[in-house]
Amino acid sequence: MSKTVSELEPNGLWSHFSELNSVPRPSKKEEKIIAFIVAFGNSLGLETAQDEIGNVIIKKPASKGMETKQTIVLQSHLDMVHQKNASTQFDFETQGIEMRVDGDWVMANGTTLGADNGIGVASIMSVLSSTTIEHPSIEALFTIDEETGMTGALNLKGGLLNGKILLNLDTEDDNELTIGCAGGIDVTATGSYTLEAVPPNTSGYRVLVKGLTGGHSGMDIYKGRGNANKIMNRVLLKLSENYGIQIGSIDGGSLRNAIPRESMAEFVIPEKEEKALDWFIKTFETELKLEHNTTDPNLSITLEKGDTFFKVMQKGFQFKLLKSLYASANGVYRMSPDIMHLVQTSNNLARVLVKNGEYSIQCLTRSSVDSEKMDLANSLRCTFELIGARVESKGSYPGWAPKPDAEIVKIMGSLYKELYKENALIGACHAGLECGILGANYPDMEMISFGPNIRGAHSPDEKVQISSVQKYWAFFLETLKRIPEQN
Repeated sequence: MSKTVSELEPNGLWSHFSELNSVPRPSKKEEKIIAFIVAFGNSLGLETAQDEIGNVIIKKPASKGMETKQTIVLQSHLDMVHQKNASTQFDFETQGIEMRVDGDWVMANGTTLGADNGIGVASIMSVLSSTTIEHPSIEALFTIDEETGMTGALNLKGGLLNGKILLNLDTEDDNELTIGCAGGIDVTATGSYTLEAVPPNTSGYRVLVKGLTGGHSGMDIYKGRGNANKIMNRVLLKLSENYGIQIGSIDGGSLRNAIPRESMAEFVIPEKEEKALDWFIKTFETELKLEHNTTDPNLSITLEKGDTFFKVMQKGFQFKLLKSLYASANGVYRMSPDIMHLVQTSNNLARVLVKNGEYSIQCLTRSSVDSEKMDLANSLRCTFELIGARVESKGSYPGWAPKPDAEIVKIMGSLYKELYKENALIGACHAGLECGILGANYPDMEMISFGPNIRGAHSPDEKVQISSVQKYWAFFLETLKRIPEQN
């Protein structure tokens, strides 16, 4: 008989994860999960507070015999990426995540799982609620809105925390100890365009790009996965140049931190070109599937007869828009010259929405070098300003500079080797972790991030490995015992 998630081991962690996933918690709509965590802390009789932005801090005294250890901060974020397959009917604002066990993995039914960062939150909840786990004094920090702006970390005030060591439980490979990360900035281009009446003797069609792998726009960007917005733009530009289509709408991608998996566009085409249209789509799909066979084996491009509509984009601007999207940077921009295999700078062309005379293009630009991050953002600004767009760069947050000689890094690196007879991979990542931001107000705090194996984060393929959670949990508990004495 297959187990439910709450029956897995370690039981306390998985039970808390199940409880957590019953509460809707999409980014920027975290009211329910904030109330849940506040109620959780109060139910344990622990000192619980919510700051002005919505972060929750729960403090727990040291267990018996650990009173002389340094106070530590355990930190994870409450929000989750809300992504689902187009065929999945699901409301992230009202429904809890539907989970299932598949062999050694836990996953969701057609949606993101929320293991990022729900496993970290559940881990902290397990320590707070336990009467047997050995630990020093704990300040549990649950931040909000990590996935779409890091506003929780950005607005956390100094002086609220006393701990000198922060354990961030938000890494997605159980053999890695992360001690640095990229910063990021949101680049948004908006504008309007002239609409004109649908020309006579044309027919309406809808083209869909779907089935791409998607994934985390930081951690997975180096894998070369297809971007639905870029692929759709290729299709539309070819159709514009060779068959005279005029676009009615484009709707591609969703969240800035997710590599776009799907895009839909509506257009009209002269009736005399209809016979060639189906041939073109099938031929071009074959070409693109060959290009993306390794990274996106389920890529498909389909054509449907479209609805009747009355306005389309003026052709002159249509070419400008499609060519600017063609020219915009996407994917890896530069690899680090100092750390092997580390992406230094990248951009994710995350969202393209064109409809009713208005357009919006949303990007997330990342880099571990702030000047290069701003340079790439400026390159995007210049690209889109050439077509008259209004371009805004907002939500900039700093990277996290590695401190490999920090005491907690040495302790955990040594412990990993002792337990698993091999060296942990200690280094930086291209994702945006909150540590760099938190360090601005707590510059003397030593920080390190770790976690279990999570695959497909920020996509409906997200899953977390059960055996890896067990490994991570054992490492985490032993780490709590090895926290150094107070100075």
